[in-house]
Amino acid sequence: MGTLIGVVLPVFLVIGFGFAAARFGKISEGAVDGLMRFAQNFALPCLLFRAISELDLAAGFNLPLLASFYAGALAGFVVGIAGARILFRRPWEDAVAIGFLGMFSNSLLLGLPITEQAYGTGALTGNFAIISVHSPFCYAVGITVMEVVRNRGQSKRLLTLHVLQGMASNALIIGIACGLVVNLSGIPVPTVLSEAVDLMARAGLPAALFALGGILMRYKPEGDMLTICFACSLSLLLHPLITYGLGRSFGLDVDALRSATVTAAMAPGVNTYIFANMYGVAKRVAASSVLIGTALCVLTAWFWLSVLP
Repeated sequence: MGTLIGVVLPVFLVIGFGFAAARFGKISEGAVDGLMRFAQNFALPCLLFRAISELDLAAGFNLPLLASFYAGALAGFVVGIAGARILFRRPWEDAVAIGFLGMFSNSLLLGLPITEQAYGTGALTGNFAIISVHSPFCYAVGITVMEVVRNRGQSKRLLTLHVLQGMASNALIIGIACGLVVNLSGIPVPTVLSEAVDLMARAGLPAALFALGGILMRYKPEGDMLTICFACSLSLLLHPLITYGLGRSFGLDVDALRSATVTAAMAPGVNTYIFANMYGVAKRVAASSVLIGTALCVLTAWFWLSVLP
């Protein structure tokens, strides 16, 4: 339990620094919004580009592992949309953002260090396989469904055009696509450019977490607590439950089952707020779910670690 708290606490502290800075007027709302735009449109795309451009795609590919994890992720997405619409009467756009909370677990900031602390560095192969396609898969699904919902009622041709435009104009998708091009083509990246991209990439996650803390000052969970609890339950309970069950049925080895289940059991990542912020929907639910889910993750991760072999 102490190890889990040690992994989660730095995330909380960076969010807390942003919250305190906004609370005591040390940073304006405009500056917080600008910082989030910097992370969302520049630093995080650089992070995704670097991660994917250098990844050994063939070495990490494990179809039963990925099927177990992403079937659970898709289930969280679908159940999240359905629950938001049926149980909480949210607009379709809000429902898609809430579904995204159930799909995009914090595989990098939480899943990787918790797996390493629990099982050692030798158990991380599955984590890296999941991370290699995590952002491309989740953003492709989320953006496609959001664009379909936003442009519903249009002809199939126009709808397809809007979906493609939404994908092509998204900085995160552009970063992922450029990383894949470099990876698959073997195009060398000049050292000067590589170092510049690395500088940007290192700023991405801390900037996003700090900005999220400032944003939480505006979006109190009042009135949305049931929706937030629902979203957290998708991420912390439904996703890992399905992943664990499928992993056992597919006969995953112990290391792969651990990687898939622990990663699935992580709280919603900061990217879930970034997704909601891109479309201006369900931002209070997303911001609060990241914070509350990360806190609850200490207990739920301890449970899943005790269940796993």
